[in-house]
Amino acid sequence: MDRAGRRLEPWKIAVIVVAVIVGLALIIGLITFLLCHDQDRYYNASFLITNVKYNPQHEKQTTDEFRNLSEDIETVISEVFRGSFLSKRYIKSHVVSLSEATTWGQVNRVLLRRLKATSMDLNVDQSSIRLTELNKEKGDNLLNNCCGIRRQAFSFTGVERITDGQRAREGEWPWQASIQLDGTHRCGASIISNTWLVTAAHCFKGVRDPRRWTASFGILLRPPKQKKFVRRIIVHEGYGDVLLDHEYDVAVVELASPIEFTSDVHSVCLPEASHVFRDNTSCFVTGWGALENDGYSVNQLRQAEVRIINTEVCNTKQVYNGAITAGMLCAGYLEGQVDACQGDSGGPLVQANSRGIWYLVGIVSWGDDCGKRNKPGVYTRVTYYRNWIRSKTGI
Repeated sequence: MDRAGRRLEPWKIAVIVVAVIVGLALIIGLITFLLCHDQDRYYNASFLITNVKYNPQHEKQTTDEFRNLSEDIETVISEVFRGSFLSKRYIKSHVVSLSEATTWGQVNRVLLRRLKATSMDLNVDQSSIRLTELNKEKGDNLLNNCCGIRRQAFSFTGVERITDGQRAREGEWPWQASIQLDGTHRCGASIISNTWLVTAAHCFKGVRDPRRWTASFGILLRPPKQKKFVRRIIVHEGYGDVLLDHEYDVAVVELASPIEFTSDVHSVCLPEASHVFRDNTSCFVTGWGALENDGYSVNQLRQAEVRIINTEVCNTKQVYNGAITAGMLCAGYLEGQVDACQGDSGGPLVQANSRGIWYLVGIVSWGDDCGKRNKPGVYTRVTYYRNWIRSKTGI
């Protein structure tokens, strides 16, 4: 999309103040029923909003500014179509980009007419609206390259421990990776770009030669959806001090060749360093870890719902007695049962924001056994190491 704002006349800038041009993909999508069969249709829409002051943070998908404005825009588009004769065919809209500024058939008519008539807080410049149809391949690629998106709506049935039983389904956690030493699963990891993974530093204790490591993707260890060789392993410089056993438990892995992003394999979003994940909010942890303490890994990915536990609570004498530092967070339940286990190390703890976009909250790090009372899982706090991750990967 052109960055047309650079060519705006000065008087227009003065009138508009600052505008935001919104690249919307009306994706997952607008379904048009054809005579012979049902087929998903993808559309890309862009338009100018004239009453929002531009902020460079709008261009970064991980910021609160992007999230808040995107949520407003998606609400507007949903109201437009759900109040029209296409209401039963419309599925979802997703904002893919915001940047500084300068129809197709029935869909085009609905969007143009109802955007003008819909009551909303965003002022849309009607002359700026552009709507184009995308073929399925382009629509899929657009979505697959957006971090934190799951292409299907999944329902969760309870808070079962990974070791006890909830199996993940295809595409449910597309950012999950397995890192393998000499072909055997060693740890989990999270996809953060098509060439970078983030995981736990302790996964590489004793063996950091990248030639012995591979990464695989998909819900099954065997056979995987994709498999890649490792080019480079970067362990946090502070890791390894015996006096700080669990500190700095973060590493990034560069792959030898790019992952092919699909609906089943793509990246999770990294939060900004300033973001706060609130206590007692629901998160999900996933992995191929053991079914019991000191057990063996499983072949199909499993999941568990856990809650973030206040650090002061986690540092009480009966829990971890002051061992939880600023770079860690606890998640699980003090009564035990729901937890990660051996083999889940390095894997993702994730949370969805109000738009349904998933962010990496933590990295499975350590704990006292698995599912033990007053011994919840301890995770590397991603926001604490966010700037370190950026310094090594550029992400």
